[in-house]
Amino acid sequence: MGATDASGAKGPSGPRGAKRARGAKAPGKVALVRALSKLGYASRSQAYELIRTGRVEVNGGPVTDPALRVVPGLTRIEISGAEVTRGPWVCIALNKPRKVVTTRSDPEGRPTVYDLIADVHARVVPVGRLDLASTGLLLMTTDTTLGDWLTDPNSAVVRRYVVTVRGELTDAAAQVLTTGVRDRGETLTAASIDILKRSKRETHLIVELTEGRNREIRRMLKSAGHEVTRLKRIAFGGIELGDLAPGKWRSISANEIRRAFPKAPIQ
Repeated sequence: MGATDASGAKGPSGPRGAKRARGAKAPGKVALVRALSKLGYASRSQAYELIRTGRVEVNGGPVTDPALRVVPGLTRIEISGAEVTRGPWVCIALNKPRKVVTTRSDPEGRPTVYDLIADVHARVVPVGRLDLASTGLLLMTTDTTLGDWLTDPNSAVVRRYVVTVRGELTDAAAQVLTTGVRDRGETLTAASIDILKRSKRETHLIVELTEGRNREIRRMLKSAGHEVTRLKRIAFGGIELGDLAPGKWRSISANEIRRAFPKAPIQ
């Protein structure tokens, strides 16, 4: 049985309208669990728990189906009797240090990026991730539509990294990485690699990616026989890290996003 629609809007009448309502997704409608995330109220896992425990009401009635289709900002959603509304649009750039995890909480008690932005009074979510040992530019925003667009491979947004590896990376090996290598059933491809300095001991390079696969740079360089010892993201499309200090963040305006990503959707 398909997911129920709780947008409150009237659909087209007659057989054709009924068929469309059963088989098509109306524009703007998303699953309730995602709506709570898009509105900045809770993470997906937290939203599932809120719905499962019966604390969520939609249009005045209790709901336990996380797949219920709603329109964020239009459908009335309440949690424990309080209406959920969209907060202000916020986007920030954070310089993530080493040994900080890109998650809201960590079962091992390690510091998280949210510890660094405790004075940001909005529920921002990371745009992609940086692993524990990686540093540099991490975008975080309340606009999940923007975040999805920025991380969609079809958008081909370039991420730029300064990387250091053990040993001497040859031009031939770098060329192979730009044509693609297979690892764990995935093809990993660098958009470009520029070698800045190299010796028998280590090589310094700039790597550009247009996809954000898990630990992509580390995996592709390992396949070439080189261990990454330093990895720092210095740019995400037209947004640059600049002189932002480790552990610090700055606000990014909607106009800055529009200049950096002219085709990006902003809600």
